Amino acid sequence: MMIKRLVNAGLLMLAVVMFNSVMADPDANKAIEKALQQVLPDVTPDQINPSPVKGISEVLIGSRVFYVTNDGRYLFQGSLIDLKTRIDVSEDRRKQIRLNALNQVGDSEMIIFPAKESRHTVTVFTDVDCTYCRKLHREIDQYNDRGITVRYLMYPRSGVNTPSYYKAVSVLCDSDRQKALTRAKAGEQLERRDCDNPIKEHMQLGTVMGLKGTPAIIMDDGEMLPGYIPADKLAQALDAGS
Repeated sequence: MMIKRLVNAGLLMLAVVMFNSVMADPDANKAIEKALQQVLPDVTPDQINPSPVKGISEVLIGSRVFYVTNDGRYLFQGSLIDLKTRIDVSEDRRKQIRLNALNQVGDSEMIIFPAKESRHTVTVFTDVDCTYCRKLHREIDQYNDRGITVRYLMYPRSGVNTPSYYKAVSVLCDSDRQKALTRAKAGEQLERRDCDNPIKEHMQLGTVMGLKGTPAIIMDDGEMLPGYIPADKLAQALDAGS
């Protein structure tokens, strides 16, 4: 499976497309790597790139974005805001990271509820037993009617080898995943099934993205919205971002 190979190879965040045309400063990169190694010996930056601010570099560690002075002395954690354009530069980078990661996940690893006339596609990390995940899914027709295709990735919050995890496995191993997910989210007891599946990789992906709960909705521009959002409001947010 593509996502499994990607995560296991440690390449998840190396797929980020760089838009900054300024060449990296090798001396600055060495100074930053050395400084980080001293305080975080078990952490290796995925990328170090010039930031929009002179003398400061952007450091990517997983889905996290940090800023470090080129002499390696000071580290800034948080969002970098361009006051002139009012753009959150850091969030734009995080959006890129999420989209590039999701682009590596094949449709065969998802459970997809397509809109007949799709205008937007969202990816939702879901838990079969999560109350608001169930609420969202009960309204799946409303999302589809508003032109929103919903792609599900499984994220059992209770962890591996738990009842919620095995329910997710049974859903993905069913010959009709859509019906199986709908039945499971309605509280029906599914026949226990087992097969090769990507659930652990889905969970790793969610963790790398900084997911803190379910449902978590990844918009078609890469923005991550936590929690349940009614179809009308989600459609409005998607249209506003188009």
